[in-house]
Order: sequence, then structure tokens, then C-alpha cells
Amino acid sequence: MTESSQGDKKKPIWRRYLIWGMPIGGVAAVFVGGIIFWGGFNTAMEATNTKQFCISCHEMRDFVYEEYKGTIHDVNRSGVGAMCSDCHVPKDWTHKIIRKVQASKELWGKMVGTIDTLEKFEAKRLQLAKNEWERMKASDSRECRNCHDFESMMPEFQRPRARQQHLNAMSNGQTCIDCHKGIAHSDLRDRADEEYLEELEAPHPGFIREIPQEYMASLARIEAKEAGEAEAAKAAQKAQQEAVQTQIAAAVEAAVAEERAKSEGNGASQTAAAGDGGGNVAPDIDWNSVAATDLTLFYPGQASFEWVQNGKTHGGARPLTKGGDACTTCHEKEIEAIGTKIVAGGEIEPTPIPGKRGTINASIQAAHDDENLYVRIQWPDGGHNPAPFVDGGKMDPDNQIKVAMMITGTGIEMGETTGCWSSCHADNTYMPFDPGAEAIAANADVAAQLEAKETITKYLTESRTKVEVKGRRGKAQGGWDKLKTAEEIDQLLADGTFLDLLRVYADGTASNGYLLDRRVANDGEMSAEANLSGGVWTVVFARPLASGAPGDVPLEPGKTYTVGFAIHDDFAAARFHHVTLNTSFALDDDATQINVIKQ
Repeated sequence: MTESSQGDKKKPIWRRYLIWGMPIGGVAAVFVGGIIFWGGFNTAMEATNTKQFCISCHEMRDFVYEEYKGTIHDVNRSGVGAMCSDCHVPKDWTHKIIRKVQASKELWGKMVGTIDTLEKFEAKRLQLAKNEWERMKASDSRECRNCHDFESMMPEFQRPRARQQHLNAMSNGQTCIDCHKGIAHSDLRDRADEEYLEELEAPHPGFIREIPQEYMASLARIEAKEAGEAEAAKAAQKAQQEAVQTQIAAAVEAAVAEERAKSEGNGASQTAAAGDGGGNVAPDIDWNSVAATDLTLFYPGQASFEWVQNGKTHGGARPLTKGGDACTTCHEKEIEAIGTKIVAGGEIEPTPIPGKRGTINASIQAAHDDENLYVRIQWPDGGHNPAPFVDGGKMDPDNQIKVAMMITGTGIEMGETTGCWSSCHADNTYMPFDPGAEAIAANADVAAQLEAKETITKYLTESRTKVEVKGRRGKAQGGWDKLKTAEEIDQLLADGTFLDLLRVYADGTASNGYLLDRRVANDGEMSAEANLSGGVWTVVFARPLASGAPGDVPLEPGKTYTVGFAIHDDFAAARFHHVTLNTSFALDDDATQINVIKQ
């Protein structure tokens, strides 16, 4: 082969053609090298997302991982879990890289031992939690929504409160982390400042969503189902009540027949009213023709007006105080569960009464004529369960039961949404900040104005210059001693700012009055009767529609009132009663919960 022919020999193809000034072979090598590098980089990065990597440090393994184990995100009925990276590392590549770069500073913390002991970890824990809360808030809870999507939610499989809260979230611009803190680790929400939480959990206009049609269709299905179940339960309860009334009537007839037999020959005649008659208080009312409203009264424990407004203790504080929701908005369909939980003892019931029932199912009827209001309340007796902290087990030995009805006046903070709850404060008798007789005596001027010696009765916030709600920096909640002047109290009374209070006792005596700066008996007319027959209590009372007495709310057609009922059964006193949530009440208006029918 000649020298010239060797020089004319063609170069290999991977050296002959150039791309961007590089031979094809070089480009191919770079491409393959890039794939290998990218694969290795991505594999290494994904390795840092595994549970094994996360708990390879003792700080994670011994502290937060122990809390995570056994939670709904770890084990559940479906077997679909969420590990550390599912919540704390974004899925999309851009945000993932940003998060990884941010997390690189944690290597320095590891080297210098920032949280290498439990004591150090607990000292920094709140700030670490805040960092995550703020990150998730800023991203509209992006990592939560990787699994949980409003579009896919079916409210018919959710609890009533969850349905309402999710509707509120979509309508108002809330995001997951606003409510769902501490679901995989210890909840630190109660350690954060209230001002911080207010700002963090405020609705964001950018998070407002259109409510999916599928969600509304599912909601309609479950509400229709529950309405049918409620009607069936109501019919069953009515049948049971009618059976009891039949037994009572039969017993009365038998007693009358026996008395007639004894008095035969001397012209004496004994009669008795059957259970459906009007009785002595409402002789002209035919209760058979008055529709009954079934209400569930529940045991509230120490859940005060301050407690329900405090976001650290009550998750519904923001919807109540900021959104204008009523108590029934969230809790109407879970009253029985709430009462059962509280009465068993716990955070808001430190002195439970063994055997005490969590709820009372009562039937309430209301009627009126041209002058008077008539109310009949019936409920099953619950027997006796002694209070272990009272000698003899009876807090009020003279009264086996007491019934109260409260009618909300005007100008009361959240009066229409909370009803009588606005009068229950954290420094009332048997409440967490009950001042006690010694402190009351030491504040002689206030004690004299309240006519208080050992206890503080219920009162309205409007009667105080200040009521401590949050209890910040160790302050006692409530405001029993921050009383306004007598002149200011008189003006509130004249303006109608009070709770009209009607009370009936076991012996049929009654007390008409009101709640403002304290519990006061007025000169308003009232009559009542009470009896226990066939295991059922029946209380009937009457008062003028418009008595004109100070502290009496005039009842007028065309107006809707917010009322509340309370039953002290089993010789109970003070806060150891059962209560209703806010209840609507009006004359001749079947759109309200209690329709007061004219007869």
C-alpha cells in the first residue's frame, strides 16, 4: 500500500462528523455519561427519601419516629401509608431540589449536635414545627394534596363535622395544615402563641376553590339518608312515648276506679287528668295537637364561653368567632358523641360522676294564646348516680330535678350563635378558675354588688369591663371581678341586653328572672308544675308573652328568638347539668326548631 493511499484512508464515523464542534463519539460519550450521572444522582437523591435513610440518624429514630409509629399515616385499614418524604419532600423535581438544598443545612446541625439529645430537641421543637407549618401553608398544603384531594372527597363517608369544615375550607380559602396539625407527631399547637396561630391559620383568598358537583351530590345523598333515619327514630320515640302515656292513663283510671269504689255510697266523686290534658298550668292547651320537637341535651363539663373561643382548646374557635358559624353548624349531628366523651372524664371534666349519662333526649312542646306562652318538657328519668365529691352524693338534695329555659336578648356577643353558652364562664362555680370564697370576700365591693359570698353565678361578658379569654401568661380566664358600675348594668338591662331565665323545680315551684351581671329573680309572672310518672318527667310552665317586667324578653309574632334549655337531673347543681346548643324559637313559624303554636 502506498503512502498516499494510507493518507486518503477515511476516519471512523465517530471521529469524522462534528456536532457543536465535537466528534460524534465525544457527544455520545457525554450523553451516556450524562445518563449515568443523572441516574446515579437521582438514585442517590431518592435514597435520601426512604424511611430507612430518615431514621438512620438517632435524632429522628428515637424522637419523632417513635411518635409516628402506629398513627393513621403509618398503619391503617387500607394499607396505604405515608412515610417521612411523602409529607416533607415535594414530588415535583423543581420544588424537590429546592427543598433538598434547604435541607443541606441540617447536615451542619447534625455535625454540631443541635438536637442530639431529647432535651435539646424539645427546646427547639416548636420552632421546627413552625417551619413546617409555614412551608405547608405557603404551598397550600401541597404535600397533603398529593394524596388528599377535595375533588375526590365523598362527604357521605365523613363525619358531620368534617363535611362542614371541608365546605368551609373550600368556600373561605382554608388549607389542610390550618386544621390538621400533629396528626403524625405530637401536636404542638397549644404551645404556639395565639397571635401567631391567628395569622398562620387565617383564610387565604388564593386558596378558595369551587365546590365540586360530586361533593355536593354526595352531601345531598347522606343528608337525605340521615333525614330518613331521624324521622324513623322520631316515629319510634313517639310510639314509645305514647305507650308510656297509655300506661300512665291506665294507672290513673285504675286509681280513680279504686277511689270511686271506696267512696261509693257517700256521693263522693274522684277525677284525674290524663297525661295529655293541659293540667293546672295550661288547662286549655290540648298537647296532643301541639307538635313536639325532640332535642338532645348533652353534658358540657367545664367547656366555658372562654374555652369555645380559644383556638388552643377548641378547634372550631375560628369558625365561631371569625366566620359567624353557630355551635350547631359543626356539632348538631354529634351531640351524643360529645356528651358521652365528656361525661366519662378527661381534660374538661376532672371530676366525673360514675354512671352519669352523657345525654338526655327530651321532647319539647310550646303553645300560646293571646296572653301567655306555655311550654311542656318531657324526658326519661335516669335514676340516681351519687356524686363522689359530695357528702351523701346529692349536690342539691331538695331538688331531684331543675329545668331552665333561657331566651337571648339583644346586644349579646355571639348570643344568636351560642345561645345560653354566652353566660357560662371559666370562673363560675366548679369551673377551672372558680375564685373561691376567700378571694370573693377579699373583693368586698364587687362581692357586695353581686351579692356573692362563696360562689360566682353565670354572667354575661357585656356586664364586665374585661373578660380574659385566652389566659395568656398564666392569667385566670373569665372576668368575675371586672364588674361595670351599677349605672352601666342598669342601662344594659334597659337596652334588653340580658338572658331571660325561667326555672322550674322538682316540687313545681318556679322562678322568673334574668342573667346579666349575675342571676337575678324579677317580678315577672310565672306558674309551673312538675311530676314524675311511669319513669318520665313532665314539666309544664307558663309566662306572659309580654309581662313588661325587667329581664323578661317580650315574645312577638314575626320574630325568631335563640333559646337554650338546661336540665339538672339526679339532684345535680351548678355546671353538672345537661344543655342544648343554640335553638331557634318563634310564634307560629314552622321554619324554626320550636314552633310555638297558637291555641
